[in-house]
Amino acid sequence: MRKYINKFIMNQLATFAPTFKTRFIYERAFGKRLNLNPPSTWNEKINYLKLNDYSNNALVTQCADKYAVREYLKAKGCEEILNELYFACDSVHEIPWGSLPDKFVIKGNHGSGYNLICQDKSSLDIVKTSKTIENWMREDYWKVYAELNYKNINKKIIGEKFIESSNGVGPDDYKIYCFHGVPYCTLLCVGRETGMPKYYFFDKDFKFLCYSQDCLALSQEEIDAFVKPEGYDELFEYARILSEPFEFVRVDFYISNGKVIFGELTFTPSAGIDTDILEPTDILLGKMLNLK
Repeated sequence: MRKYINKFIMNQLATFAPTFKTRFIYERAFGKRLNLNPPSTWNEKINYLKLNDYSNNALVTQCADKYAVREYLKAKGCEEILNELYFACDSVHEIPWGSLPDKFVIKGNHGSGYNLICQDKSSLDIVKTSKTIENWMREDYWKVYAELNYKNINKKIIGEKFIESSNGVGPDDYKIYCFHGVPYCTLLCVGRETGMPKYYFFDKDFKFLCYSQDCLALSQEEIDAFVKPEGYDELFEYARILSEPFEFVRVDFYISNGKVIFGELTFTPSAGIDTDILEPTDILLGKMLNLK
């Protein structure tokens, strides 16, 4: 019972004292106080944007919405990289289970982690799955880390095409960090299907960058084994177009057999509590983000 009471209190803090909650979470994660006046590191500046510039920004809210962002891509002339949409609805009772293909993905549009991947519909427990999705819809994700950019999203359930890869599992994620409309580097997420993904940084030429904790564990042989994928250069042109209005945004893509597919726009990576990046990376990326 105490656990649920504490969760309720912490969620209420996001509503009435988002800055206090942000400071509390940051200090618990890093063991030091959050400096917002002025912020200097990457994590500090993401928290500043979260609480200020991005807190009540209609375009940011639209683009943080995994459904509404589709209209943004169309307006920017990037419709061709949108994944195929099977449905969008407000209730689990409206999901057209019967018409879905054998493989598909279901997402909640209002936060992070609301993803359900189905690779065999015949073995899917629809009752259990429906309960999971109903739990998503009851949650106000923005309250967890006081990510106000998610607060005003109209919750929806969306179904999309399962993106195939050559090895039969989901594709790797290519997350492009963009500062003031200029793409800088890529965070590559691999092994998501194992439940223990790894995160590695690369520059625009796919040269390895030792920016994260996971990078430290790699041998030179493992680093040399990374190969620049077909379609990689296109990511940066699309990222440039899509990031143009924002001080910072991470533009997330997939590449499937050389074809670029849009994932989402992420404005507050790790909610400004990214403990995986190295301290010099936190400082370096912080210098690249110039706040108004």
